[in-house]
Amino acid sequence: MIMNILEHLDKNNLHHAYLIEGVSEEIIPELFKFVESMGIKVSGNPDFYNISIDTFKVEDARNLKSVEHEKGFSTDKKIYIISANNFLLEAQNTLLKIFEEPIEGTHFFLVVPDKNALLRTLVSRFYVISARVDLAEKKNEFKEDAEKFIEMLLGNRISFIKELLTEPEEEEEEEVLQLDSNRSKALKFLNSLETTLVSKAAFDTKVDFFGHIFKVREFINQPGSSVKTLMESVALMMPRF
Repeated sequence: MIMNILEHLDKNNLHHAYLIEGVSEEIIPELFKFVESMGIKVSGNPDFYNISIDTFKVEDARNLKSVEHEKGFSTDKKIYIISANNFLLEAQNTLLKIFEEPIEGTHFFLVVPDKNALLRTLVSRFYVISARVDLAEKKNEFKEDAEKFIEMLLGNRISFIKELLTEPEEEEEEEVLQLDSNRSKALKFLNSLETTLVSKAAFDTKVDFFGHIFKVREFINQPGSSVKTLMESVALMMPRF
């Protein structure tokens, strides 16, 4: 995996923006080493930004856009490493504007679990590097839960969704963090559910339901969407097998 990343990175001919799909915990340390090999400090350096969050929102994208145009302090290069499990739709649209007009000496590294969760127009702005684990393995993170979910009665499916998406805390700040976590868990469960259904050879006869999963994924990435309501719709729409 490491060689797969490094063979695409040339410090003497650095691309404006890289999109790396894979496990952030494995990729980011290697990116740090690569940046340091260019003589750029990764700590105490105002020209180096490392953002690692669960959900990248439109406010994050706007903040990024505002600091991008600031003049560098220490070197002729500014480096941004951004890792997130998912990017909300409005945030992606804002990022599009950033990457449409590259600034000389500014370089971005976006680390995501799966590039297919991003807008195709956004992905097209990047040099894409795939360093992820096997797709089937990644999609089946909740494999056992998905297999049980398929066999459940409706009431049990609803109860499962409630347990999967833990209730938010009372404090507003903690509530936002909890909703972000639920967003990620919901998307991972949908991946496992879809892959498990395909493995049961149910794809041809249940096309409508796969279309519903696709729509739910889209809405989950919308700001202000109710993850719990969307996932309950999956429980309601999915036939028993």
